[in-house]
Amino acid sequence: MPRKPKVVREAVSLYEAKTQLSALVERAYSGEEIVIMKSGRARARLVPMDNVPARRVPGRGKGAWRVSANFDASLPDEILDAFEGTL
Repeated sequence: MPRKPKVVREAVSLYEAKTQLSALVERAYSGEEIVIMKSGRARARLVPMDNVPARRVPGRGKGAWRVSANFDASLPDEILDAFEGTL
């Protein structure tokens, strides 16, 4: 479920952003928008990400496909020769 961005926009200095990056990232994750300033000018915005894909769940595709019994059998000679370039 996408978060609605808060209308909070706070300006922080580059030095403050470097020293408090973890806290600023958490605030951005919660929906705040933070503007990073250098020499009194806006240089960057720290905002929450949109459309972050869900984490993969191991085993979700279980049973969706199967490996045939002859999966690791030797290739036919004509195909093997083609791979090896001996044709």
